Amino acid sequence: MKKNILLLISVLTVMTASAQTKPIQKKPATVSKPTVQKVVAPVASERLVEITTDYGTMIAKLYNQTPLHRDNFIKLVQSGFYDSLLFHRVIKEFMIQGGDPGSKNAPDSIMLGAGSAPGDRIPAEFRPNFFHKKGALAAARDGNPAKASSNCQFYIVEGKKIDTAQLNNIYNQGVKQNNPSFKYSKAQKEIYERIGGTAFLDQNYTVFGEVISGIDVIDKIASVQTKPGDRPEKNVIMKMRMLN
Repeated sequence: MKKNILLLISVLTVMTASAQTKPIQKKPATVSKPTVQKVVAPVASERLVEITTDYGTMIAKLYNQTPLHRDNFIKLVQSGFYDSLLFHRVIKEFMIQGGDPGSKNAPDSIMLGAGSAPGDRIPAEFRPNFFHKKGALAAARDGNPAKASSNCQFYIVEGKKIDTAQLNNIYNQGVKQNNPSFKYSKAQKEIYERIGGTAFLDQNYTVFGEVISGIDVIDKIASVQTKPGDRPEKNVIMKMRMLN
């Protein structure tokens, strides 16, 4: 019995020593991966221009996607070019047009609309997402085959509401010929039906901005009494400045 007890103690001692010397397998250290942050280029804010008249003030934003027209317009505004010029051509439910340098202090008897600033025309910048909804700011032009814009004359759309059937007809009669790849989106159709515009000009004249405040001023100016040639009986004088 004493011999058995000694044997058991000997076995336990060996087992204990074995357990104490057995290597412990450690979990591999977790190496954290460095966080990679996606760098997003900042989007340039759209430039804002204030257009002041006796009928109220409009604020328009200039599209960054039409940089040639944007930069030319900013240059003219900052130089004071538009100050004291007229909205010389006004047609109700169509548009109000201005920017002819010859309109400054022009006698009532003079026909306006042929003037330009020093320099060349601006190459067309048609964009499918910019269309002639009410409030659109667009460049006037003559009949040059490249459809290049006047370097100073512009118009702001009043227009009228257009339902989908009318818009489809306008598209098939002319807009499709201007740009066969252009299609009206569902959102564009909804805007024409809700607030109106002048769809037959789409993809034919460059839209480079839109009125975002004071859109009622367009209606007020478009409603003034006009003389033959669409010049307002009472001069509608403008003044502009950049807001940013």
